[in-house]
Amino acid sequence: MCFEQWRIYQNHLVVAPLAVYDSGPNGELTDSARNFWRDRLNGFGMWIMPFTNVDPSGIGFESPNAFSNIHLKTLKEYVKIGHDQGTKVIMQLGHSGYKARKWMTQGYGVEAPSKMRSAKEMSDSEAIRIIRSFAKAAALAIEAGMDGVEIQGSNGWLIEQFFAPNNNFRNDRWGGDFEKRTKFALAIIDEIDAVRKKLNRPDFIIGYRFSPERPRQGFTMADTLKFIDKLVTKPLQYLHVSLLGFYHHVRRGADTNLPRIKVIHDRINGKMPLIGVGELFTGKDLIDAYNTGWAEFLAVGRAVMLNPDLIDLIKNDQEDKIEKKFNWAHQDHYRYTDTMLEAKKQGLDLAYRNTHPRRRR
Repeated sequence: MCFEQWRIYQNHLVVAPLAVYDSGPNGELTDSARNFWRDRLNGFGMWIMPFTNVDPSGIGFESPNAFSNIHLKTLKEYVKIGHDQGTKVIMQLGHSGYKARKWMTQGYGVEAPSKMRSAKEMSDSEAIRIIRSFAKAAALAIEAGMDGVEIQGSNGWLIEQFFAPNNNFRNDRWGGDFEKRTKFALAIIDEIDAVRKKLNRPDFIIGYRFSPERPRQGFTMADTLKFIDKLVTKPLQYLHVSLLGFYHHVRRGADTNLPRIKVIHDRINGKMPLIGVGELFTGKDLIDAYNTGWAEFLAVGRAVMLNPDLIDLIKNDQEDKIEKKFNWAHQDHYRYTDTMLEAKKQGLDLAYRNTHPRRRR
């Protein structure tokens, strides 16, 4: 595919948030992480940074932090990495909830919507503190020069824990019926928008990522579609659905003959852009997915992990060189961090771990 054909699609491509499990004690970039990101973002319109912790109580694995001014130096370095490669930089804001690791929470302990596993139930004031932590992280993102933030509301992290009836057993304003289980997420959006207004940054992007359905957590596509009806009324610039496969079908709560992303896109009905994702590797994969009309933007994860020069391969008609599976003979080419390589040795799927990290100690 020639460059003239490809550039039509280029600004619609997003690097999905990839965890490289390699940060310093305060979330600093390490040399191995810098090496991983080197030249990997070239040709993409937007880069969603790795899961970034908004509060010390929510740290579940080695990743960037954004809850103190001491983190600004690192956040500015992430901005420089992205901008030097010509892409917008979006910081993904997250809290691990009950998935946090006690030894990483800096004395706060593990907090969640309800008491489960090793987590204690957040009080009302603690829930408000975390909502404000998301807003403070957004303020740090603006100060660092980020182009926007993405609220991590998917994949079983804290915000989804508030939404999921199998994780949220509260009977106060933050839990109970469907309406109350959505309030935590909606409050975070409003708080971040208030920061954007206070700092006079109407151009600052706010996105929201969500899971389509999670049977083990007790919500179906029907619940998600109702939630989307609320999200599209909020001051967001995009929604981002978390999918393992772009064409995977609905399981429960909507027409199971249809792909999840089509059902979601139809429900959004043009009210804001949608980012789709899931097992897209080649230029043809991306163009075919874009031409379905089911997503305005496409995120790429595993393909970027395995192909640091992905866009160059596509533009230069070298798609036969695009790798879809990890090959130990090519490990130097991938430039994985030591922790990523260790995970591969254990037979773990890093693309899955990027959205559902589990660290062993």
